[in-house]
Amino acid sequence: MQITINNKLCRSLKEIRLHSSKETAEFIEEFLSDSHYIKAHTSGSTGTPKEIHLSKKDIKASAKLTNSFFNLNQDSTFHLNLSPSYIAGKMMIARALELEAKIIEEKPSNQPLANYNQNERISLGAFVPSQIKYLLNNPEKLAMFDNIIIGGGVLPQKIEKRLAEQGIRAFRTYGMTETCSHVALAPVGTTPQPYTALGNITFSTDSRNCLIIHAPHFTQQEIQTNDVVDLLSPAQFHWCGRIDNVINTGGIKVFPEKIEPLISEIIPHARFFITSVASDTWGEEVALVLEYSSIPDGEIRKGDIQPALIEKMKQRLPSHAVPRRYIAVKKFKETTSGKIIRKI
Repeated sequence: MQITINNKLCRSLKEIRLHSSKETAEFIEEFLSDSHYIKAHTSGSTGTPKEIHLSKKDIKASAKLTNSFFNLNQDSTFHLNLSPSYIAGKMMIARALELEAKIIEEKPSNQPLANYNQNERISLGAFVPSQIKYLLNNPEKLAMFDNIIIGGGVLPQKIEKRLAEQGIRAFRTYGMTETCSHVALAPVGTTPQPYTALGNITFSTDSRNCLIIHAPHFTQQEIQTNDVVDLLSPAQFHWCGRIDNVINTGGIKVFPEKIEPLISEIIPHARFFITSVASDTWGEEVALVLEYSSIPDGEIRKGDIQPALIEKMKQRLPSHAVPRRYIAVKKFKETTSGKIIRKI
């Protein structure tokens, strides 16, 4: 479906319901109401998702920052293939509302624009990594976008390189529900690029090297995170990973989120994640958890793992980061937003 958001449409909730999905109509109706906030839910990455209230003033300020960065205007076209139930989808709608611009809305899927045959330029699209894989395999769809932002998970290194080689203006995003989507963007490249703050946002770190966001335009002007970063300047950083996930093996810190993109291309047929298990020798050992439906849950002997896979991991990872334990799980536990729960 396709909806054009303008003043006339915004005055008619009946028209909104007619030309958009139920979730999009509900968000627009809530956004245009007299309330000073909207309801949203955190992703639940490290716990149960919780309902929070986001200031409409903050949402508008965030939308304006993104629209300004990409030089978007009333003639721009937005693409919505993310659920309006979560902040990424809500913010795509909010950006279009701020500009009274057009939105091409689809039912969320891993095959964006699969059934869309019109040949037109799309100013901004927002995707998760699994959707990017489909677009790379359908370059005629990818070529329709002037700008792409990618969030919702770690982008595999191989996928990032392929996307960079296409010459598409694409960016990895850093943000969270509490910050009304992203506060920093990193250009997709053949080598990892740092995140750069939007507008007048700045960054610092605490004693754990966890990021602190300073956002003068937000109601909450200082936001403490649990994301360990390598702070390059008050405006730039490299993301290392969640402090909740860090593995301390023999006194060396290993960040699963740094390892996973490096080995994603050599484990193509199973979902996986990196975690830790207790070790009498090292304190903690790096473990590779694989989603295999054909074998019982539990630890896999090293001899049962293909030697070629182990050798490839040794070639890509420093010795302390190579998994020493292998665990099979029939089905990963997930949050309501589809993120893997890393506890085993």
